[in-house]
Amino acid sequence: MKIVKFTVPHSNDSIVMEKDVLPFFYNHFHQHEEMQITLIIKGEGTLVIDNYRQRFKEGDIYFISANQPHIFLSDKSYFDDNKDGSVSATHLYFKIENALFKDKNIPEMEQIIHFIKNVNYGMQVPTENANEVKNKMQRMETTTGLSRLMNFIDLLDYLSINLKEYTSLGSGVQKKHQQVTGDIRIDRIYQYSIEHYHQDISLDKIAELCHMTPQAFCKYFKKHTSKTYVTFLQEIRINAACDIMINGKYEGISSIAFSTGFNSVIHFNKVFKKLLGITPGAYMKKFSASQISLESAG
Repeated sequence: MKIVKFTVPHSNDSIVMEKDVLPFFYNHFHQHEEMQITLIIKGEGTLVIDNYRQRFKEGDIYFISANQPHIFLSDKSYFDDNKDGSVSATHLYFKIENALFKDKNIPEMEQIIHFIKNVNYGMQVPTENANEVKNKMQRMETTTGLSRLMNFIDLLDYLSINLKEYTSLGSGVQKKHQQVTGDIRIDRIYQYSIEHYHQDISLDKIAELCHMTPQAFCKYFKKHTSKTYVTFLQEIRINAACDIMINGKYEGISSIAFSTGFNSVIHFNKVFKKLLGITPGAYMKKFSASQISLESAG
């Protein structure tokens, strides 16, 4: 599918907001260097993002990462009717290179920066959070300048604190949002696990990072996260495996298993099915079947 480079209208502000009222959503698979938040006000169709697709409808809210190819494609009936005002959406664009998301000297931004990094493959805002995010976006439309920026930070702050899990737009997989806890040891465990999940991580090694015995560490981690460390690490590895499948850069299931830290294909298959309810092979077939061509995108 040919990708069109899209340029967001120039603005001197950190945030650009646009509202589209159209006969139908769009007919170009495109990308841009800004991160995007889209609220579907009216209309239904299919969101295609990278090689993944899913239905969208009124009230849905999506985060789309910088340079992530995508298209909101209306159902065929909208193109046939071709009536003005049949669909509408509000879009918010911002650059993650903005100093606001880079300055580590602003402690109050730490949770938000972590959130932005955590959704780097895009996400759909969960239903339980969507109405509040919608209200905050609508509030932003009525403001400008510094007031709009403060409302934007408030929106991101709300999600960084209240988001529990979300649908990744890179794979369609439900992912957990790991918050910055304020507990130095837990945050150190999170960071180490994300950076080294592809390696062998023993309980002895991870417990040593916290200066604990393995038994004390297991109790400590379960108390603070409501899950075992083994389950937490498996979730990271399976999410990474899904990302590899989506990108299509692998030689087979065994290569995916070993590259994401599993020591056997049998164990990988077992954990994959336990967490996602589907085998890796079935997942790849399901994903492959969901791809659409440029012709079908109109």
